Amino acid sequence: MKINLFVVFIFSLVLIATSCSEEEKIFMPKPKGYNKIDLPEHSYDTLEGVYPYRFEYAQLATIVPDTSKTSEPYWLDIYYPEYKANIQITYKNAKNNPKLLEEYIRDSHTLANKHNVKAYAIDELIISNKNGYAVKVFELSGDVPSQIQFHVTDSASHFLRGAVYFRTSTKNDSLAPVINYMKEDVLHLIETLKFK
Repeated sequence: MKINLFVVFIFSLVLIATSCSEEEKIFMPKPKGYNKIDLPEHSYDTLEGVYPYRFEYAQLATIVPDTSKTSEPYWLDIYYPEYKANIQITYKNAKNNPKLLEEYIRDSHTLANKHNVKAYAIDELIISNKNGYAVKVFELSGDVPSQIQFHVTDSASHFLRGAVYFRTSTKNDSLAPVINYMKEDVLHLIETLKFK
């Protein structure tokens, strides 16, 4: 029995001597990390083709025709491959019909308001571009699939709608620098938009 107590005593001393200091025992979590996103300077190309509109879009993006089942002529995506994002552009000819134009505007509001379930807020900005077109921009806050939506009309026959989408599961707070970058591109697109 004396030998067992002696072995336990020696073992306890060795354990105490080799254990960490009090300072090292405190758990220190690592700080939260965020992805580093390098954003280039803004530079633009002019949309070419047979579209009934023209605008400038980011050089780092590519124009991709909309091939979905519901697509109509002159619908396209401005695709940002590096950020897995796109600006979806749809176009409608209102044929100088005020009721038809009103329907397109109402549909644009409905599509923006569908995000009310997840959006913390929807800010609406009404402006006109340098060509005198009526513009409405919806900026949505929260984890929504589309953070920026807009429509532009000449109040007669042309109606263009756009929406920014990210094809990633990354949370919007982490995407904030890219969202702000694309917001500048959207505002530039709106400012340079000209209907033919």
